[in-house]
Amino acid sequence: MRWQPARLVSRRVETPTAQTLVLEVPGWPAHLPGQHVDLRLTAPDGYQAARSYSLAGPADGDRIEVTVQRVPDGEVSPFLVDNYQVGDPVEVRGPLGGWFIWRPQQTDPVLLVAGGSGVVPLMAMVRARRATGSRVPFRLIYSVRTPGDVFYTEELRHRVRDDAGLDVAYVYTREAPPDWRGEPHRIGLADVNTHGWPPELEPLVYVCGPTGFVETVADLLVGLGHPARRVRTERFGPTG
Repeated sequence: MRWQPARLVSRRVETPTAQTLVLEVPGWPAHLPGQHVDLRLTAPDGYQAARSYSLAGPADGDRIEVTVQRVPDGEVSPFLVDNYQVGDPVEVRGPLGGWFIWRPQQTDPVLLVAGGSGVVPLMAMVRARRATGSRVPFRLIYSVRTPGDVFYTEELRHRVRDDAGLDVAYVYTREAPPDWRGEPHRIGLADVNTHGWPPELEPLVYVCGPTGFVETVADLLVGLGHPARRVRTERFGPTG
């Protein structure tokens, strides 16, 4: 898998600490929802740093999207969020990953469970569903600290309104909006049981987020009766 030259075409603010970067990669070979790429930056003195980022949308010619959240004391993400300018170069390697993917021709119900920025590859699946005209029912459970930490806020609101077969439920861990029922809490059995698919429907399940979050949710799902082989997980650490 070779490194390919790319440039920033545009950017969108998602939250105070996260932005979506639209990159043009000449000759991009296309990708599947759920895959990721490596981005590599090179300093004037030749020093290089690379990080992996999930692709945020389906294939679109030579353009790809990644959503980057600034990591405190990070080496790459603060530059990409705060200093990387339209027209600036970067190197891209990918697409990478062949397990944590959703193919539009699949017909099983889909349950997506996201923790924080783990929503990015799951949003690629949501967008691919719409782009391909799939009628597969999707449910997304999205756990975030506060309403201000939600990625793709307006797009998700419109998709729930306009896309038949897509449901989104939020779990707030620190601060909830006034119209949200209950108190802020970490995701638990009641959330997964209420907003997910019952195991007898045999949904495909995709869980993405920090390691502790992913392990907790996967255990809850298996405990509810979902076969472990149908629960696909992807986790990230502090520099993910």
